[in-house]
Amino acid sequence: MTRPVAAPRPRIPLLRWAGTILSVALLVYLLYRQGWDEIGAAFKEISGWRLLLAFGLLVVSRLAVSGRWHVLLRSAGIGISPWQSLRITFAGLFANNILPTTIGGDVVRLGGTLRLGFDQAVCLASLVADRLVGMTGMAMALPFGLPVFLKSGTGLGFSAGLAASGVIMPGGGLLRRLREKGAAAVRRVLQALSLWISRPKSLLLALGFTWIHMICLFSVFWLLLDDMDQTVPILLVGGLESISYFITLLPVSINGLGVQELSIAVLFSAYGGASQESGLTLAILYRTLMLFASLP
Repeated sequence: MTRPVAAPRPRIPLLRWAGTILSVALLVYLLYRQGWDEIGAAFKEISGWRLLLAFGLLVVSRLAVSGRWHVLLRSAGIGISPWQSLRITFAGLFANNILPTTIGGDVVRLGGTLRLGFDQAVCLASLVADRLVGMTGMAMALPFGLPVFLKSGTGLGFSAGLAASGVIMPGGGLLRRLREKGAAAVRRVLQALSLWISRPKSLLLALGFTWIHMICLFSVFWLLLDDMDQTVPILLVGGLESISYFITLLPVSINGLGVQELSIAVLFSAYGGASQESGLTLAILYRTLMLFASLP
């Protein structure tokens, strides 16, 4: 009897650890090169009331994310209460900060619905639809940032910086996996959306919650930058943050750790007109506020 050949161990977790380490190392290097005194001075420019307002806006954005998923669940016939949706959503958001991938938060959300006795297939489809609606909303803001990002080919320099941080791996292995994942994602999306195609009002309402989330998010960036005397138009803020959002979705680090901070710092300093120390301060403040705003 022929013994089955064991499947090769996946290398993606190792690549994510490597990407995280490289990204964080580069972030620390940028902080060191910029000078801790200048970074500290930028932090001191942030007033307490703006930090509280930014935190409040992030909490509202988290509530909007919960509302988006709740609408999708209810429209698919899942009898979940708003309070249950809220509790499970915040548990998933917090899990994103400690699990090796943002998908980990979805696993927590799925587990929460299953413990309540809801249909597994429908709940899983709702998570796929929830991500798709969120990505659709963010894609709507891309036109406000892409022209600046791509102007005169300057985006190539940014890509080179990401390559140094481990976002772009040599050998094309990551790109191949991304293509494979993309094809599988398209199939899952089409299957998931079949539950909501006949319910366009629910999709539009879910998209409306996404816009609330985005407005809060962009306002946080604008508030913090303005308090550091960095004038960046709100529409450009939205466009650059949407680019950072899609970059962070690349599965190369733990919950985008390091990659998110690098993309925010580079995008807003190189393409938004903010100083480098302000971009770095913004990235660190945003990560910290998001962590506290996602506490269950």
